[in-house]
Formats: sequence, structure tokens, C-alpha cells
Amino acid sequence: MSGHSKWHNIRLKKGKADAQRGTLFTKLSKEIIVAAKSGVADPDANFRLKLAIAKARDANMPQDNINRALARAAGEAKGDKLLEIRYEGYGPGGVAVIVDALTDSRNRTASEMRYVFSRHGGNLGQSGCVAWLFDERGVIVVQADALGEEALLQWIGLDGVVDVVRDDGNVDIVTEPHALSAVRAQVEHSILRAGAGSVVSAAFELVPKSRVAVSPADSRAVLALLAALEEHQDVSGVYSNADIAESLLEAYA
Repeated sequence: MSGHSKWHNIRLKKGKADAQRGTLFTKLSKEIIVAAKSGVADPDANFRLKLAIAKARDANMPQDNINRALARAAGEAKGDKLLEIRYEGYGPGGVAVIVDALTDSRNRTASEMRYVFSRHGGNLGQSGCVAWLFDERGVIVVQADALGEEALLQWIGLDGVVDVVRDDGNVDIVTEPHALSAVRAQVEHSILRAGAGSVVSAAFELVPKSRVAVSPADSRAVLALLAALEEHQDVSGVYSNADIAESLLEAYA
């Protein structure tokens, strides 16, 4: 889980990703609203909603905020309809970039995405232009400083697990999409038994099938593009296949 995911984790530790809690909570509220409207408003019967609420709680979002988002989804509060839109394009050095957004204005967000790509040396492309370079996966991030190799070996053997990678105090568990919920439950159970570690996050992500090596000269521009996209108020997820040296990730995060 190198490249963009590694850089994102570094930015989180430095407090630079979604630095303003209000912005983060707004994004999480949007995800809850869209998830609730995609099926029944019961997290036990709507896995997507269950995942969105869990993501909000992982970020320490207050229960009142979660309840307001659920009320808006149920039509108890006024609000414009949110649209799910995926943008695809290329960044400096030819890296592929995919952006997921939740917006109440398709035209506004499309114009702003085009501007962000262009400003940072990229190009917004057509739908499907880079999607084939990625696989949808479940990704569980575990804070696991105190856990030994035995735990990792146990998780590798779980049904639906594709990969397990220890990364600077965290462990990234990559799963088949259908297995995310079950694997998270089993991981939480093993953490409880061990009395150490915690689940930092669990979400569906787009994982690149292969990565594109980015030169030092292009690295700053690529990361500036990814940062600008992540910080946009409508953006819920950013994925790329950029492979950037860890020293540069640390320096530019």
C-alpha cells in the first residue's frame, strides 16, 4: 500500500488531511446521507450505511451530527439532492487519478475538478479512461504497534483477505469488497483478545493493479494535485497509481 495511500497516512499523522474538523464532518455527513438513500435507513440492513456510520465514528464525529445526516436522508430536514459522480484523469508524469465526489451541483463540481487538474499540470479525462487500471477493494487500517507477526499471519489466512502489509506502526488489510465487513469483525475480535491495537478505518477503496514510478521532478506536482483534490469540499475519495519515493512523501506531506 505504497504511493498515494502511504502519503495520505503521513498527512493524517501531520494533521494536514481534512485539517478542519468541520470540513471532514461535512464530507462524512454527505456519505451517510447518500448511503441511507441507497437503501433502507437501517444500518443493520444496509451495509453501505453501516460502513458510512462506522467511518464517521472512527473519525470521532459526534452522534448528533450522525443523527442529523440520517434525518436529512429521511426527508425530515431540507436539503438538495446529492449526486455521486466519479471523475477520471491524468496527473503529471502520466499517473492515473480517480476522484469520487458527492455534490448538489454537477456542473459546478465538474468545472472545479477541471480547473484543479489543469492548475496542477493534469488533465481531466473521459469516464472509463483510467478505471481499468484499478480494482475495488476493502481496506482496513489497524494501529498495531504492539501486535506481533502472529496476528498478521492470522489475518492473512482470513477468507477474503487479498494482502496484509505492515507500514510504519499500522497494518493495512486489503480484502475482496464482499468480505470487508466480516474481516473487520474478525480483526476487531482478535484485537480484543490480544488487548492491543485498534481499527483506525475501514472503507472501500480503488487499489491500482500496478504503479507508475514518478520522477523526483514530478513528485511535488503530483502530490500537490492529490492534495488539492482531497481538500475539495465535494470530494469523498482520491485514488492514484503514483509510486513516489518514501523520502519525498515525507518531505512533501
